[in-house]
Amino acid sequence: MPLREGAGPSPASHGPTHGPSDPRTCLPGRGADGMRPRGGGALGCCGLCSFCTCRGAAGDEIMHQDIVPLCAADIQDQLKKRFAYLSGGRGQDGSPVITFPDYPAFSEIPDKEFQNVMTYLTSIPSLQDAGIGFILVIDRRRDKWTSVKASVLRIAASFPANLQLVLVLRPTGFFQRTLSDIAFKFNRDDFKMKVPVIMLSSVPDLHGYIDKSQLTEDLGGTLDYCHSRWLCQRTAIESFALMVKHTAQMLQSFGTELAETELPNDVQSTSSVLCAHTEKKDKAKEDLRLALKEGHSVLESLGELQAEGSEPGVNQDQLDNQATVQRLLAQLNETEAAFDEFWAKHQQKLEQCLQLRHFEQGFREVKAILDAVCQKIATFTDIGNSLAHVEHLLRDLASFEEKSGVSVERARALSLDGEQLIENKHYAVDSIRPKCQELRHLCDQFSAEIVRRRGLLSKSLELHRRLETSLKWCDEGIYLLASQPVDKCQSQDGAEAALQEIEKFLETSAENKIQELNTIYKEYESILNQDLMEHVRKVFQKQASMEEVFHRRQASLKKLAARQTRPVQPVAPRPEALAKSPCPSPGIRRGSENSSSEGGALRRGPYRRAKSEMSESRQGRGSAGEEEESLAILRRHVMSELLDTERAYVEELLCVLEGYAAEMDNPLMAHLLSTGLHNKKDVLFGNMEEIYHFHNRIFLRELENYIDCPELVGRCFLERMEDFQIYEKYCQNKPRSESLWRQCSDCPFFQECQRKLDHKLSLDSYLLKPVQRITKYQLLLKEMLKYSKNCEGAEDLQEALSSILGILKAVNDSMHLIAITGYDGNLGDLGKLLMQGSFSVWTDHKRGHTKVKELARFKPMQRHLFLHEKAVLFCKKREENGEGYEKAPSYSYKQSLNMAAVGITENVKGDAKKFEIWYNAREEVYIVQAPTPEIKAAWVNEIRKVLTSQLQACREASQHRALEQSQSLPLPAPTSTSPSRGNSRNLKKLEERKTDPLSLEGYVSSAPLPRPPEKGKGWSKTSHSLEAPEDDGGWSSAEEQVNSSDAEEDGGLGLKKLVPGKYTVVADHEKGGPDALVVRSGDVVELVQQGDEGLW
Repeated sequence: MPLREGAGPSPASHGPTHGPSDPRTCLPGRGADGMRPRGGGALGCCGLCSFCTCRGAAGDEIMHQDIVPLCAADIQDQLKKRFAYLSGGRGQDGSPVITFPDYPAFSEIPDKEFQNVMTYLTSIPSLQDAGIGFILVIDRRRDKWTSVKASVLRIAASFPANLQLVLVLRPTGFFQRTLSDIAFKFNRDDFKMKVPVIMLSSVPDLHGYIDKSQLTEDLGGTLDYCHSRWLCQRTAIESFALMVKHTAQMLQSFGTELAETELPNDVQSTSSVLCAHTEKKDKAKEDLRLALKEGHSVLESLGELQAEGSEPGVNQDQLDNQATVQRLLAQLNETEAAFDEFWAKHQQKLEQCLQLRHFEQGFREVKAILDAVCQKIATFTDIGNSLAHVEHLLRDLASFEEKSGVSVERARALSLDGEQLIENKHYAVDSIRPKCQELRHLCDQFSAEIVRRRGLLSKSLELHRRLETSLKWCDEGIYLLASQPVDKCQSQDGAEAALQEIEKFLETSAENKIQELNTIYKEYESILNQDLMEHVRKVFQKQASMEEVFHRRQASLKKLAARQTRPVQPVAPRPEALAKSPCPSPGIRRGSENSSSEGGALRRGPYRRAKSEMSESRQGRGSAGEEEESLAILRRHVMSELLDTERAYVEELLCVLEGYAAEMDNPLMAHLLSTGLHNKKDVLFGNMEEIYHFHNRIFLRELENYIDCPELVGRCFLERMEDFQIYEKYCQNKPRSESLWRQCSDCPFFQECQRKLDHKLSLDSYLLKPVQRITKYQLLLKEMLKYSKNCEGAEDLQEALSSILGILKAVNDSMHLIAITGYDGNLGDLGKLLMQGSFSVWTDHKRGHTKVKELARFKPMQRHLFLHEKAVLFCKKREENGEGYEKAPSYSYKQSLNMAAVGITENVKGDAKKFEIWYNAREEVYIVQAPTPEIKAAWVNEIRKVLTSQLQACREASQHRALEQSQSLPLPAPTSTSPSRGNSRNLKKLEERKTDPLSLEGYVSSAPLPRPPEKGKGWSKTSHSLEAPEDDGGWSSAEEQVNSSDAEEDGGLGLKKLVPGKYTVVADHEKGGPDALVVRSGDVVELVQQGDEGLW
């Protein structure tokens, strides 16, 4: 079987004289260089180079041949003609026998086909057998001599291998046999060859040269030969050999690729290379498996034959074929084992490279995290300014250690992984070992710093506990002094009881107070900074001051307890002495009331009064001093509570911002966030961060400046009152925050944050802290004001309290204001919100339908009114479903009234809780019923203030224009000509609406005054200055300015005359009859008398 490229030599290069000794003779299965593989044309080497254990020159040559060898499949049609075949028979010396059967068309076979068949057949026997030489059996028993001669000459000229013997069965006919004998003798030179050519007359003659067992049945032998079966076997063997060759070439190419692959520098590339190589390896293994399967199939088809070939019917070629297939299978198995060994090494290197890349990537990530952690812990320099602060710092440190512990544990685990790689003899030991050492160093450094920080904070905690204990002891002492009533201490028993309380309290000083200041400084030197030293000094001073007060009180009580009281006999004054005693001057007390007799009282009265006054003055001064001292103690206590709660409030805000708000942006916590919380941090926390920065950076520091003068703390509130407006924004956002919390309160994110912070309460309790804090301030200010009524800062405290209450009211009002729906305009254009509340409202409109008016009178509407500086809004209150802030009401806008066209009637007959708001000359009347008379009075007063301020603005504008007049006109006598309605309407001004009953209103006109209001509307008594506004504020519903009255009038229609006096003209009047009085705005006129018809 030819497995090497190269065909046999051309007929021109070989002749019948060629023999085994000729160096140009081509052996079967060899190329032009004479090399061939071992064992009957089988592949001598698998050609894997790097893998195969049977490398050799032949194998390398096979892998690099450029000419494709002849295969049975290539010349299958030519072999099927059976003009020559290799039956597998052997001569006596083992020479292969090639048989040329009787083939009438032998001469018609093309030279190319004949050459291909000869070359292929001579390449099949083994190298050893082919070296002996071939025996040719030419069967021409049925042919003619001429054809025999031509056939022998053609075969001798074209045979590509060594020849040992040529046996020709000549024609059997008498004539042809005789002719062949004669012709052969005369033409012997034509058959000159280096091997003999023997003419045989019969088959038995042939048996003398070749045994019958090596000849086929057509030559009288017993050799079993089937040409079609032989052709199938040769095709299968050659196909298997070609598969082995391709598999070997593929493995060699794959091995070259693996050997030349450079190791990637990142995890992704290394994983991709390993995956790609594994896929190619699996494909190569599958090809090997298919080749082995094919080889076993071919071997089974050849049958189980004995290696010696002694079994009858089995020829040598079949045994060679079987041996060839077995050898190829063995070589495939060796190749597979070599490849598996190489792949194991290559895979190990790739896997080690992947492990290294994972280790390097983890090292970079962990080192970056540890560097950030070390930088963060380096910023932890604060040792706390209070006990709560230090406890919070310790919790922060523990939380930080817990969070960072994950990274530290990861670093330690990574270091252990590196050590494991080193133990497994990784190829990059020199790169792994330094990184492991650096990781261990960073972890140890972090742990040491945590221990150091915890030690400092523990020391600070110990110091602050001692300070807190001392402060608490001082506060208890202050309360003890304040709780001792001065009047009871005036008696000996009371003084002794108070003295025992003080002595008992002072006995607890050893375990509560700071003993030596220098000892404290030395003991806590490692944590003391300037602020903490100052704090220690102040606590020590407070302690000393409190002890001094105790000692003074103790000394005073000892004197009172030891004082001997003299008996005093009370003397009742005589009644006539009291009656006759003159009234004393303001500077003298009524000492005469203690006189025992009229004469003695008159003589000794001044002396005794003076002595009594001196005694009472001394006692008063003593009592007042102690009372003032007690008040000062209580003020300091309130201030201490204010500062302590302020610090705790700031710490709680910081805890929420760092423990919840900041964690919402932490990528490590992102998986715990529900979808409803994404990008909702501003909704949940509002402007809490702004509130925190204000209190932490500004307000708390300024409060601390008033520790020594707590009665002046009101100034601190007043200076920062505008900053407290930030609470209004927070409270307005609170409903949205509360709604979001209720939707997402079960989110694992909040539970994890609460666990890390070690909070007993959930987040919603801390979100309520700002609302609670702003309401706490007014309580503390009230307490401080109660103990500071006679102090310098009392007025500031009162003003601060009022301002805080105002802010609370504004916050509350704004919460209602933002709930208004349906209003198209801008509520900010209506001015400041003054009041808001719910009322029952009846309507009574002139222009409405009669039935609607009657129905409206008896069926009230529930409306929520919002009083602004420029308008009053009527809304319908709607309760929402839900809980907490979700249950907050909303308000549907119904209508609004411009305050420039509004009037009020303060009292409605029959109900002290009702008042009227009427609009546009009582075209629209709203009867409003308040829940209580007090609420009604508050609203009426506020509306009166708005109308009064509008009136004042009109007066000032009128006076300003009056001053601009260059001259004034004299007033002629009044006439009876009536002005037009338009002029009359221009004379009615905003002052008609004012309800202040201090002055009356006048009009300047030569015509009768306008028709007086209807019943219940009344004219208002206002000042004398009138002015109509230049701009109506965009309200088109009020064409006339209307007024208000203090009470409903019970009478019918009637004119209210103006009282005589001076009035200022507020509108020009030039039209009228010839006798009409012409006046201009700003003129001052004097009303002498008004007639019955409204003329004046």
